[in-house]
Amino acid sequence: AMHAVTNRMVLDLRALPMPVVCAINGVAAGGGLGLALVGDVVLAARSAYFYLPFMAKLGIVPDVGSTWFYQRLLGTGRATALTLLGDRLSAEKAAAWGLVWDCVDDEQLMPQALAIARRLTALPAHAALETRRAYDAAAGNSLAEQLAYEAERQRELIDRPEFREGVAAFLEKRPPAFPPR
Repeated sequence: AMHAVTNRMVLDLRALPMPVVCAINGVAAGGGLGLALVGDVVLAARSAYFYLPFMAKLGIVPDVGSTWFYQRLLGTGRATALTLLGDRLSAEKAAAWGLVWDCVDDEQLMPQALAIARRLTALPAHAALETRRAYDAAAGNSLAEQLAYEAERQRELIDRPEFREGVAAFLEKRPPAFPPR
């Protein structure tokens, strides 16, 4: 039952039409790691760390999407080594390796996360879903397939009012004012 709830939560968060900001203020271990990494922008407090004890301590594979996120964000070599060794990954190293967007001082975590969330509210309403889908497609497509995917999405999105507003804003040298969500 727990896996049904947490797995559904990961999928639901990835399906949200708005960007998801995650702020990690402690340990992201086990299944919590999958929840921590589901965000579109993930910040970690300097004192935070990431930990997959499954194989090294329990003899089982990680769950709740941890392997999916680790492999895509860290690469197979680092993800495999961290899983087999069961070593902790510091927030600073996680940022340097690309697991999270940034590592910030503990007292700046929430102010920074809220500032990023405010910036993201100015995006077009379809930005998060389109971006997630494009990168998910890229993970499984050949270069030629991804070029075709991008061209098709551009053909559809170029007819939307958000594109017209973006072009007008560029020509008028002002920030775009996309319609509210």
